[in-house]
This record gives sequence, structure tokens and C-alpha cells, in this order.
Amino acid sequence: MSGLVLKLGPKERVLVNGAVIENGDRRTRLSIVTPDAKILRLRDAIHPEEANTPVRRVCYIAQLVLSGDAEIEDAKAQLLRGMEQLSQVFTDPDSRALLSKATEYLVEGQVYQTLKSLRGLLAREERLLAAGQA
Repeated sequence: MSGLVLKLGPKERVLVNGAVIENGDRRTRLSIVTPDAKILRLRDAIHPEEANTPVRRVCYIAQLVLSGDAEIEDAKAQLLRGMEQLSQVFTDPDSRALLSKATEYLVEGQVYQTLKSLRGLLAREERLLAAGQA
């Protein structure tokens, strides 16, 4: 995960290699230079009971890798399968671009960037699900 820059707000928490770190009273910018560091912003974390939609489930699997609760080798096949299934539903160019980027990042082993790309689909999924209930 070389070259990742985290911008943290006051009192924001982040999980780094299993340790929860809380920022102080001011905004902070951290550069993560250690490759393969496991980092998860806790404000972005999806709780297990919230992984109740297709996009959220795929995001949750990526999150498990970032939190250190799953190995990338074990999760990679699930993530690729999940993203392939999502590509059958999200057919617009913007969603396809996000899925393509997420796949690229995953193949490169950049799980944080994979999750970041996948999170771009959450609002779209919410709109699709709301339209389906109308």
C-alpha cells in the first residue's frame, strides 16, 4: 500500500495493522510508506449486520482484508466473483469504470484502493434498490 495518504479529521479513528489510532484535535495528513500495511478508516467501516446488499457484501470482504481478518489470497476469488456479478447489474459507463478500476487495484494487491472504488457504487445501489421498491 505504498504511497497512501490519509487525511484525518479531528478525533477520527483509523485501524492500522490491527491497532486503533485516534487523531488529535486538529486535521492531520499521514503518509503510509510501508507496503502491504493493513489500513481501514473506521468511519468507512461496514458492520457485519450492514453487509446486507450485494455491493455492501463485496465491500465487507475487502474490509476484512484491510482489518487483517482475512488474507488477500483467500478473499481475492470472492472479490473477483462478486465484482463480476455486480458488473451484470451495473451496466452504465461510470459504474463499469469503477468496477474496472476496483478489479485493476485488486490484481495489483491494492485492497484499500479496491474498497475505495467499490464504495463509489453504494449510492447507485441504494438508488436502484429504492426504485425497485417503488
